[in-house]
Amino acid sequence: MRIGVVTFPGSLDDRDAARAVRLAGGEAVALWHGDSDLSAVDAVVLPGGFSYGDYLRCGAIARFAPVMSSIVSRAEGGMPVLGICNGFQILCESHLLPGALTRNDHLHFICRDQRLVIESTDSDWTRDFEPGQEIVVPLKNGEGGYVADEQTLDQLEGDGLVIARYLEVNPNGSRRDIAGIRNARGNVVGLMPHPEHAVEALTGPTTDGLAFFTSVLTTALTSVVNA
Repeated sequence: MRIGVVTFPGSLDDRDAARAVRLAGGEAVALWHGDSDLSAVDAVVLPGGFSYGDYLRCGAIARFAPVMSSIVSRAEGGMPVLGICNGFQILCESHLLPGALTRNDHLHFICRDQRLVIESTDSDWTRDFEPGQEIVVPLKNGEGGYVADEQTLDQLEGDGLVIARYLEVNPNGSRRDIAGIRNARGNVVGLMPHPEHAVEALTGPTTDGLAFFTSVLTTALTSVVNA
């Protein structure tokens, strides 16, 4: 499975995401923000970092990059897309996911190993988890507080679209402890913590994050078997 990893000016975690894809058994394909050609990839990861320096709002400039027009079109057609940290912000700015990410409520950048609970395994990127499974992955953000109006939050809850919540401590003021969400179809997922930094014992606090990347391979294999 060919999984594209987009590099924007200011991306920091594109190489980490590509390594996670390879460790999961996929083929990582480098995609450039200025190209509209997705190189026949089967899925896309929008990595963390500071796209375009976050000079407007985080992800607000990246949403207009040529590559995003192609990604939005393919995502609306069902292609799996995972946005991590800044990638989550880009997904919200592109209206592939509802809500927005705002400044941490304590107004400080935070970097810590974060405990999460997986709430929805009904997505292309979470199928290899168990409902209620607790994991630990790194978190690093300055604008990681997920916000939305009450109607949207109620809909996310009612439709089972929250994929992960913060446990023990809410590190950034996210409404209802939300760490990640998905769209109704389950192919688009946004996650504030960094699973690509928890894929091997040598460098991560755990290997809990690897299942996000193996999940999309499981999804693809299941689709082939059922075809």
